[in-house]
Amino acid sequence: MDHTGLHELPFAKLVIIRDDIVEVMINEGVELNLDMVNQYHEFLLSHLKAPFSIIVNRIHSYTYDFEAQLSISSLPEIHAIAAVVYSRVARFSMESMASIPREKTLHSQFFNNKEDALIWAISQQEKLKIPEHHSS
Repeated sequence: MDHTGLHELPFAKLVIIRDDIVEVMINEGVELNLDMVNQYHEFLLSHLKAPFSIIVNRIHSYTYDFEAQLSISSLPEIHAIAAVVYSRVARFSMESMASIPREKTLHSQFFNNKEDALIWAISQQEKLKIPEHHSS
């Protein structure tokens, strides 16, 4: 079943690029709460093949409540997050989110354009597919 393309949640647009990579754009002015995060996680789990990578395209200004900050990246199926930021404020916000201690180390990187973020996300997914044994 192919889920690629644009999907909308009440607070965000998600574009499934591949079955293991999604671009997320939170709507302007949203304050993410735990219910929204749970809805977002349900979407990821039902539409993507784990482990998956996320491109957070921070084109809008939005905030998180404390519970949302703690849980937004806590899904074990998330392999890597590429954050596309267009301002110092957005970068600072994403860096402080990335610094929250997690049970699992999350691969994350910051970019100033979507193309570089996509290349990196694909490379992170490809690293998961490297065969464990080579015969020469």
